[in-house]
Amino acid sequence: MAQSVSWSTIEGGVTAPAGFEASGITAGLKESGKPDLALVIAPEGAVCAGTFTTSVMRAACVDLCAERLLASEGQCRAVLINSGQANACTGDRGLIDSRRATQALADRLGVPFDQVLICSTGVIGVPIPMQFLLAGLDPLVDALAVDGGAAAAAAILTTDLVEKQIALEAEIEGRTVRIGGMAKGSGMIHPDMATMLGYLTCDAGVPAEVWRAMVQRAVRRSFNVITVDGDTSTNDTFLGFAAGEPFPFNQFELLEQGVTLVAQHLARAIARDGEGATCLIEAVVEGASSEPDAVQIARTICGSSLVKTAVHGRDPNWGRIVAAAGRSGVVFDPQEISLWIGEHQLMENGQPLGFDRLAASTYMQQRAHGSYLVDDTVLIHLMIGSGPGEGRAWGCDLSDQYVRINADYTT
Repeated sequence: MAQSVSWSTIEGGVTAPAGFEASGITAGLKESGKPDLALVIAPEGAVCAGTFTTSVMRAACVDLCAERLLASEGQCRAVLINSGQANACTGDRGLIDSRRATQALADRLGVPFDQVLICSTGVIGVPIPMQFLLAGLDPLVDALAVDGGAAAAAAILTTDLVEKQIALEAEIEGRTVRIGGMAKGSGMIHPDMATMLGYLTCDAGVPAEVWRAMVQRAVRRSFNVITVDGDTSTNDTFLGFAAGEPFPFNQFELLEQGVTLVAQHLARAIARDGEGATCLIEAVVEGASSEPDAVQIARTICGSSLVKTAVHGRDPNWGRIVAAAGRSGVVFDPQEISLWIGEHQLMENGQPLGFDRLAASTYMQQRAHGSYLVDDTVLIHLMIGSGPGEGRAWGCDLSDQYVRINADYTT
């Protein structure tokens, strides 16, 4: 039987774990005057694991992060984050500016330049206004604080409507362990690694190779199973930091549970905050031959434009759901499908059931109301057989607001 522990929600975000500091300021990178520059500092000896966009159109900062983590074997002390400009597809300048920014920050922090990373988010093809970024480094460093998680979480946003952060705490073998996280993302969400920008901190000492595998598994069960619009970004990056007293090897499973919970919370928050969305969609698939098969079906359902628009219209159109499952690439027996929307069963053993369409629509209406409440999830549950595979994915409804937001994105 798998080990288990109770994780409690606490305040603090990425600075809840001991030894981490963060800051967020307005440096003038955005014309809106909103916060646009953030910094997270890890304790000496911290290890970092990263997952990055698989797009061949990668921003220079992504390559820089990946190369430095590889060269340093995961040793990292800081990450600088600017919002407003993706600094992607900007030619040689993108890499030059990324190196220049990290060197300038390393000099101020007194740490090796190759242990400083940079992430950028914003409009593709627009370089960072370096005069503002460099001028902002001194006040950014001066603002570092053990309670600076909220300021950092606000400074990394672009089209997001809400900040996305969380911190969890648990007692494991008499020791208090804390894990914090923050993320941003609202559009261009359909990743195959992580999504947009995400950061996780943990005050437990873990060997670099163990931490890397732990973070990759957590990402696979969180950021890799969300979708908003079927598009991925040039800048997608997720970084996980661990630093502290060595954690007992026999308790790594419990630690990974916390890491996964934090990652899943952030991933769900991104899907819920999808551009123009009014609700979160959660697809749960059971009875598959394997977990990857179940996840593939769930993700296909959440990514279907027809399913997403039906949810937005509060229409319990189950035909769209099973059609999406059928084109997922996973082979299953159609005669074994059973389907529920919330508590309302629509199919059993491949056969449609008579159901109260108004009640099912009302269930969807009660959750798709455009406010961020605990019960704003439309649950789709699919049984496809008797196999051991279970998986879930998250998405959001598709509204006319999504079209309006993206039609006017740069104009």
